[in-house]
Amino acid sequence: MSLRIAVALAATIGAAALSPATAEARPDIVGFQGDYSPGTIVVRTNERRLYLVVEQGRAVRYPVGVGRAGKQWAGTTKIDGKYTNPAWSPPAEVRRDRPSMPSVIPGGSPQNPMGVAAMTLAGGEYAIHGTNAPGSVGGFVSYGCIRMLNDDIIDLYQRVSVGTTVVVTR
Repeated sequence: MSLRIAVALAATIGAAALSPATAEARPDIVGFQGDYSPGTIVVRTNERRLYLVVEQGRAVRYPVGVGRAGKQWAGTTKIDGKYTNPAWSPPAEVRRDRPSMPSVIPGGSPQNPMGVAAMTLAGGEYAIHGTNAPGSVGGFVSYGCIRMLNDDIIDLYQRVSVGTTVVVTR
């Protein structure tokens, strides 16, 4: 191997090692502390992680984007709807902040912030949903929704049903 190729290869490998880690779709089975029944979804806003409890002391963990400052919430609710390729109507608060936004963005549109699937939460305008902006996962980015990578929302969508308990903590 020539010295030029070796230097180029070393620079490429080094640059990859130094680049910031972005959230990648690959749910992990992890140890989990908390008194939750199997099948419960727990969102820990401060960690920017969603956990699906699979048994006492174990959960499937996913990276998520959560509400930005002033848009966070905590509480217990349930999934009240499941949708693939959902259309999206911006809530009043979003429309107030972005008045030029269309009243409906069709499912499948690259401008649709819901991604490939959404699970709506009872009692409000929030959902656990995919995203067409994967770089936002892992941040404080939303108006209160829980944002997942599209591959992860598909995985979670298949594991849970309408009626699943969702606990959001700070």
